[in-house]
Amino acid sequence: MTDATVDEPSTDDSLDKTFRIASRIREEISRALVGQEQAVHHTLLALFAGGHILMEGVPGLGKTLLIRALAKTFGGGFSRIQFTPDLMPSDITGHALYELKSQEFRIRKGPIFTHLLLADEINRAPAKTQAALLEVMQENQATIEGQSFELPRPFMVMATQNPIEQEGTYPLPEAQLDRFLFKVVIDYPTATEETRLVELVTRGHVGDALNVSDVQTVVSQQTVEAVQQVVSRITVDQRIVDYAVRIVRATRKWQGLAMGAGPRGGIALVRAARAEAVLAQRDYVTPEDVKSVALPALRHRVMLSPEFEMEGHATDTILTGLLQRVEAPRQ
Repeated sequence: MTDATVDEPSTDDSLDKTFRIASRIREEISRALVGQEQAVHHTLLALFAGGHILMEGVPGLGKTLLIRALAKTFGGGFSRIQFTPDLMPSDITGHALYELKSQEFRIRKGPIFTHLLLADEINRAPAKTQAALLEVMQENQATIEGQSFELPRPFMVMATQNPIEQEGTYPLPEAQLDRFLFKVVIDYPTATEETRLVELVTRGHVGDALNVSDVQTVVSQQTVEAVQQVVSRITVDQRIVDYAVRIVRATRKWQGLAMGAGPRGGIALVRAARAEAVLAQRDYVTPEDVKSVALPALRHRVMLSPEFEMEGHATDTILTGLLQRVEAPRQ
């Protein structure tokens, strides 16, 4: 860990230190990843809120680099699983291995036993394999041969999927989608960012290997856990909670949506809004915090009606219109 390590937030100055921690992590990630500021921001929100993230975008936009750089900033473990049609649940969680020498079964833990797990192209594996992550994401534990094993903390899953290539893919079940705090849509960089990216990657590097050597470890794993505790204690006025619930309930009868969000939608809004408030150096949540996290928190929990989908309407457009119509509490 470098000399510039940020201390664990204490009770007295937790907000200030948490803000500085987020700023340092963001600064270190920028040493490896060019642009994609919104994706970085939402990833930090998910980490600090103790949630998981589904990231959608074409290959080559830096999704793997982002999570590897994030893991290095707090000295966390990183594992990558390439989801394929023949991937088995035991390939993810682990299995019992019989040792001839000791004539005993030994548990071999799978790649999920890490801090940051990249589930690459998660929709390329069948439902039974995708379901292996359900317990992991909800309970922070895995069951192998009838035994439960706790996962390291902090723990976050970043799953990716390609929005274009749909041949040979298996849509994620609604129960699986609901476990993700956010669905983040990552887009192409700007012309300036793409020029910087090409210069950075081609200067003194051989091949296409991901380079996070410039990223420094600036906080500890315990500090990230402490930040999550700070976020969980942020004050949320009852009117803000009611506002989040009204937004979620409105999705269930909104024109253009065939299916609305369930109760986890409201929970996600409040959890993410707390993290948004902390990164704005506030110890309370505002309606704007809820609005700012609404699209990534809800876009994967609703479903467009067939007629609106055929007409080319986007989920984000429908949700944006909904947010404009649901009355926010006055401060």
